[in-house]
Amino acid sequence: MKIKAGIVGGAGYTGGEMLRILINHPSVDIAFVLSSSNEGNLISDVHTDLFGETDLRFSADLLQDIDVLFLCVGHGDAKKYLAAHFINPSVKIIDLSQDFRLKAHAGNDWIYGLPELNREEIKKAQYIANPGCFATCIQLALLPLAAAGALKNEVQINATTGSTGAGQSLSATSHFSWRNNNLSVYKAFDHQHLNEIGESLLKVDAKFNSTLNFIPQRGDFTRGILASVYTETDLSEEALLQIYEDFYADQAFTHVSKKNIHLKQVVNTNKGLLHVEKHGNKAFIVSIIDNLLKGASGQAVQNMNLMFGLPERQGLQLKASAF
Repeated sequence: MKIKAGIVGGAGYTGGEMLRILINHPSVDIAFVLSSSNEGNLISDVHTDLFGETDLRFSADLLQDIDVLFLCVGHGDAKKYLAAHFINPSVKIIDLSQDFRLKAHAGNDWIYGLPELNREEIKKAQYIANPGCFATCIQLALLPLAAAGALKNEVQINATTGSTGAGQSLSATSHFSWRNNNLSVYKAFDHQHLNEIGESLLKVDAKFNSTLNFIPQRGDFTRGILASVYTETDLSEEALLQIYEDFYADQAFTHVSKKNIHLKQVVNTNKGLLHVEKHGNKAFIVSIIDNLLKGASGQAVQNMNLMFGLPERQGLQLKASAF
């Protein structure tokens, strides 16, 4: 018996990535893909790379005979959608917006869907709040230190994301002529993902109270996030490496490399890669993910696999390209 999946918000970047994964997932049938602006249109007319792979059309009808519902909608829209529509209580829900990530907004019904932090809780969950893309990348860099009680000092974070991180809607900073050959800082020190990062660090270290100085940047590439992180520590490079290798030893997609890493190793995959060095009295960590996969739709399917007792990597054996 296959899992019946519904997708709300199928015309955007995360909806497109969800479709690319689920069309080829051996344990999933897509029951419907909702898009109010594309009702009746072929999915391949919007996501043109899927031409020849599916004859599905966008629908406006929310069907109740499903097992899991993916909400690939904008921030604030998931909560509104669930308030306006009846969803069978048996349906598992995975929300890719930020609406239910913080405990103050979600209560105890929603589990924060970072498998490297909450794998066992995710397996039992009915509702999953999928983490943000910057939040995923930065948490992967910091959680091992926090869990070891070694994140005691101020943290400096510089992270650059591709243009797909801004979503599909056009804005002044997403046009090709502005983005190409350009680089800019935005939301310095007060990016919204800092809140969920802080909650996760407190979960593994109740004494954590260090300042996170986060400088996000817009890159002139399409997809991927590279975060460089440093903080003072007394630990040796060997001890740091051991902490990270031990923390991620049993993780399906997150790996520690002794060699320097670069974005092409993770783009179009669900992998998170980390590299750890020691410089003087500072631990230096590089973390990389694909913002649309491990930072969004890929991680959502990883969570679905855990929720339904499937092999965690099923449907996610995606390959990076060296070129």
